Amino acid sequence: METRQLEYFLAVADELNFTRAAQSLFAVQSTVSAGIRALETELGTTLFERSTRTVALTVAGEALVPEARSVIEAVDRVRSIAVAARSGLRGRLRVGVFSNSDLIDFPGLMAAFSRDYPLVELLLVASPNGSTGLADDVRSGRIDVALMGLPDTELRGLTKLELLATYFHAVVPDAHPLARERSVSLERLSSERFVDTPRGFGNRVVIDREFEARSLTRHVATEVGDLSAVSSFVAAGLGVALVPAKIVDSVVGTTIVPIDGDPIVWKLSFVRRSTTRPSPAVTAFLDLVGQRPLTLHGPIVNYNER
Repeated sequence: METRQLEYFLAVADELNFTRAAQSLFAVQSTVSAGIRALETELGTTLFERSTRTVALTVAGEALVPEARSVIEAVDRVRSIAVAARSGLRGRLRVGVFSNSDLIDFPGLMAAFSRDYPLVELLLVASPNGSTGLADDVRSGRIDVALMGLPDTELRGLTKLELLATYFHAVVPDAHPLARERSVSLERLSSERFVDTPRGFGNRVVIDREFEARSLTRHVATEVGDLSAVSSFVAAGLGVALVPAKIVDSVVGTTIVPIDGDPIVWKLSFVRRSTTRPSPAVTAFLDLVGQRPLTLHGPIVNYNER
């Protein structure tokens, strides 16, 4: 069995399309198809159900995916360690980020990493499903590290490097009756129309969990794919919002109102898989993140300071 056959298999498993899989590998389709057939013959089982229109993993194929990823990752680590010992760290690092994220100075971070490790190829990968999608991609090995805002309860199989912790406050239109209140409870807010990010985004997950824990429901009337833009939609009168303090800027036409009771905490972290040993490139990247000051909308927030 050749590692190239496993790479063909994983590409088809990810794309569920032989043509797109071949394109992603810069190979011709016939070569990928031949590699899959050879792998199936060697294993004595069918890995894909094929028709003229669809490709689907068989039960055996589903079971092979995580094992094949582990083999490829192990081979990549062996190569990276050998090359690093010979001529400096090299390889590929896939970093997951939020869509439209400006919470972290990624250009500066990537430039600093490239200066220190010029032989490492850097790839930034965004997920339309926010932090939840990024977490799944890290667990499956599709990306190496990711920036996310999920609560600790959602980080199964992941090791985190926490960057900051802050708390949520409410943002309401200036003309809203709540703008004149000193604070507001989630119970009171539950009757309002909300502006929020889509399901799966880390900040949305935290707030949804808080409402569920209190047996409350809310209506998200407007979903915005960019956390930093939420306040602008509140200013337009489309609803109220709960956003991380000093992470999302307030805008003209909105008022910030504190939340009653214990703070609802939001944490921003980089994560990697905890089920495998990190590659030298992942270790070097996280070491750099830990040493580098963050560039945010505001300073790092201690959520006990209210």
